[in-house]
Amino acid sequence: MTAISTANTASEMVRSATSTALRVAARELELYDTGDVAGADEVFAPDLIDHNPAADAASGIDGMRALIAATRDGFTDRQHRILFQEELPGGWVVLHWRMTTTHTGDAFGFPASGNPADINGQDIMRIVDGKITEIYHVEEMLKLTQQISTGTQPG
Repeated sequence: MTAISTANTASEMVRSATSTALRVAARELELYDTGDVAGADEVFAPDLIDHNPAADAASGIDGMRALIAATRDGFTDRQHRILFQEELPGGWVVLHWRMTTTHTGDAFGFPASGNPADINGQDIMRIVDGKITEIYHVEEMLKLTQQISTGTQPG
């Protein structure tokens, strides 16, 4: 197990990952940056278990598709930087990331504000046969909604 601290973008990590698991994990974040909803089928298993699902998601993968679409439709200039990654036994990967973006469309109940946003998050995912089969994810949603509703950067 090697822990790597980096500030590479998700796309850079997809190209330079040293294992399939790390490549798939970085590709998951890249989907949000590119807005590639169809790419969810290449990254997530059809029977994905999302331990933090959206309230109205019909399934784990449908929830991921909806979240990718909401991010694509509500924000421009999306960029995830991977601040920390670690591959663990059993196909588990841990990512700590930072997303910077601009709020230019309706998102999460807020009309476009033009405000910049800067949040962190963590993903813990299990990758089997090149697909994410299980995911735990935590994003700074309160911080995000504060930034897009007021434009302030909470301390």
